[in-house]
Amino acid sequence: MIKKVHVKTGDTVVVLNGKERGKKGKVLAVSPKEGKVIIEGVNMVSKHVKPRKMGESGGIVKAEGAMYACKVQVVCPHCGKPTRAAHQIAKDGKKTRICKKCSKSL
Repeated sequence: MIKKVHVKTGDTVVVLNGKERGKKGKVLAVSPKEGKVIIEGVNMVSKHVKPRKMGESGGIVKAEGAMYACKVQVVCPHCGKPTRAAHQIAKDGKKTRICKKCSKSL
């Protein structure tokens, strides 16, 4: 079964609900199989890291955790508003994502 996610790597998104609601960030990674995304500076978790090499330090490291893609919405770079992405098919057959509010490409 093919699973699709409405966001791509590099998109700016805003979090819709949860403790991180209202925060904006850039998408670092997308996992369509799980339906999750990793957003820069959002959903920070503490990760215990063990030193792997001689001289390398271990400890507790802050890292971005994955969150469900359904909890984020794409922010249009032109109008700056959160929007659902519409699709437009050009004459040459290419499909592009456009903003539903200002009708410019995302």
